[in-house]
Amino acid sequence: MIVDSSLNGSVTRLAVVTDVHYGPPVFTKRGDCAPELMRQFATFVAEVNVSHVLDLGDRINDVDHQADQRNMQAVAEMFRSLPKPTIHINGNHDVDQLTVAENENFLRQSLGHETIDVGSWRIVVWRVDSRIYRSETGPTGFSPAEEDTVWLARTMQAADRPCLVITHVPFSGRVFHENYYFAHNPEISTYPTAARMRAALQLSRVPVVVLTGHVHENSVTTVGGITHLTQQSLTESFTTGGEPAAAMGVIELGETVTWTVIGRDPITVAFVPTTTRWMPPMPGFGDTEQLRIRRDVPRVRPAELSQS
Repeated sequence: MIVDSSLNGSVTRLAVVTDVHYGPPVFTKRGDCAPELMRQFATFVAEVNVSHVLDLGDRINDVDHQADQRNMQAVAEMFRSLPKPTIHINGNHDVDQLTVAENENFLRQSLGHETIDVGSWRIVVWRVDSRIYRSETGPTGFSPAEEDTVWLARTMQAADRPCLVITHVPFSGRVFHENYYFAHNPEISTYPTAARMRAALQLSRVPVVVLTGHVHENSVTTVGGITHLTQQSLTESFTTGGEPAAAMGVIELGETVTWTVIGRDPITVAFVPTTTRWMPPMPGFGDTEQLRIRRDVPRVRPAELSQS
């Protein structure tokens, strides 16, 4: 159940959908169910009283350039039918066959980095390169530009209010054990520069929350005092017995952050984001001088003590 706290002017409410995967079904992605689920999502958005919709990417199942153009046009029209404005991010399937410019034309929206202030919070729309690059032997992973991380770092340094960072691919460092797609393909579950991206977040002096899609799994991970959320796909079925998860979310941003996802794979989480950052991890125990000295000192057994 979604709790309506919109009477509190300090709370920003946003609807969230990700990984629609409109198009033919592929593996466990039920793209064939996307049209009906998007109609249900339009009703959901009208009912939950939000200011914006966040689309975290992978709007289509890529096929080829011509089919992807048709499918992106269709899903773009579905988003335009929503009763609230949508902030779009590209996922890897959106740019596998189509360019960023083509996505912009279909969505009628610029798809570069930007920040949007809503209420007392700032939405940091981090549209880092989400294309999966390939070699002759298969996918090799993501290749984000250095400029993307620099932009994030500068944005965090300049932030003067709490920030919700949204992007497609998670970078918390979490390992998605038993995930249908990524348990054995961890290199395409995140960015190779994820540690530096997390370091960029640490430059902030304000509360920060990160919200992503891509991994088709609801998860909550706190790293360095910053909470990272991943939302389930609208059409994924590997966690829901073959039926689409129908995941539709609302995130409420205030002194407390509440994130609720309804559907066949529901979750509700509430937490208080802070400006407190964690102590950097200590070195390995074998490399820590204090512990090394203790290890090298001979230990005296209790029996030896009693005889002395």
